[in-house]
Amino acid sequence: MILVIGANGTVGSLVVRQVVEAGQKVRVLVRDASKATKHGGEVEVVVGDLARPETLGPAFSGVEKVFLLSTGPERMEINAIDAARAAGVRHIIKFSSMGFGPERDALRIGNWHRAVEAHLAASGIAWTVLLAGGFSSNALGWAPTLKAQGMAFAATGDGKVAVVDPADLAAVAVAVLTRPGHEGRRYELTGPEALSFAEQVELIGKAVGRPLRFVDVPPAAARDALSQTGMPAPLVEGMLEVMARIKAGGAETVSRDVEQVLGRKPRTFAAWAEANAAVFR
Repeated sequence: MILVIGANGTVGSLVVRQVVEAGQKVRVLVRDASKATKHGGEVEVVVGDLARPETLGPAFSGVEKVFLLSTGPERMEINAIDAARAAGVRHIIKFSSMGFGPERDALRIGNWHRAVEAHLAASGIAWTVLLAGGFSSNALGWAPTLKAQGMAFAATGDGKVAVVDPADLAAVAVAVLTRPGHEGRRYELTGPEALSFAEQVELIGKAVGRPLRFVDVPPAAARDALSQTGMPAPLVEGMLEVMARIKAGGAETVSRDVEQVLGRKPRTFAAWAEANAAVFR
């Protein structure tokens, strides 16, 4: 039995789908069962809350492997690791953050994950850490302004990121969940090339057949925009740190780990944009 935590998110939902396609028994842990109906009848749904350790026992009972993805705070993932240890789980695949550049631990979001990774390493459970940078699907957040104004806004300047397709992230996770030999490994998961946000917007424009433009904005404007989405303040500040690191050129890492695990190259941003062009029209 494989337990997926974070099953209703972008990557987690793809992990569930691909694990089912691989013929594995899957259970998902959710706070609201009504939001898990999209996974279909082949998936077992268990209600629990990572913030309430006393609710976690049923979700972990009989589970061999866990895919762990949470937006935090770190205490929630630590609770999951403790519940997994109590239930005799054999392997946890932790979805984490690459951070950017040589001073990765200086980033707030990276440090949230690092604390969980340290707890996992000390748990005695076999582990694999998947370190992801930017997602291709983050560009979906630009859809409203690209459609209305033909422009996308961020505080990243000319900085580049090797964004990765969430489907590739899920495929790596499923490979690790279903094949041996990944224990104790840390994989840095990126796309095949580093692109500036302007280059990403240009590729979206080619996919939709009209010119689009990226506009670099001051950090204060980015803070206001993120806050208006309802994002919690600590996460807003963490995202601003990431943008600043991108702008400074510290996010250009391109890794071959996706290819190493899957035996194929990761999908390009251009291919992702073509597949999702309808969202931007």
